[in-house]
Amino acid sequence: MSNDKPFEEAGSQPLPVLEYLQRMVGDTLRPEHTCHLRYPTAISRTLGMRLLAVAEGSATVEIDANAGVHGNRQGTVHGGFITELADAAIGTAHSTRVATGESFATIDLKVSFLRPVWSSTLRAVARPVHAGPTISHYHCEIWRGDTKLVATAVSAVMTLRGRQATGR
Repeated sequence: MSNDKPFEEAGSQPLPVLEYLQRMVGDTLRPEHTCHLRYPTAISRTLGMRLLAVAEGSATVEIDANAGVHGNRQGTVHGGFITELADAAIGTAHSTRVATGESFATIDLKVSFLRPVWSSTLRAVARPVHAGPTISHYHCEIWRGDTKLVATAVSAVMTLRGRQATGR
């Protein structure tokens, strides 16, 4: 299910982001359902990310990683690929807290890598550490399929309103 049109063009009342994503996860999203953000994102579709779970302020995202496709020169999955997974989970978590007409931007993102990945399904779980009205802080854990922790990420995200949110 793709939501490539902004809600103004879609011709129906947009759903709150959280409800839209919960319907996506529950496979109850219908073609007429829209929200003011684009889901799934283009990068998520390109990389094959899957949204597994979503609640207010939290999200779990999964992707199949293979060093033969996503590898670095050392022969393991590239850290940038793992970072993108963390950023997607954190962004999805934060999007559940923004209202229609609002948007958001990542202020910072720090990833600590703990062990390599060669081929595995990776699962990123993002949760808020502090959910403020403008600035929120998130923690994300990225796990391999063998339940070993691959990396952790921390991020600050700013909610944008009014003119700041226009076109974002």
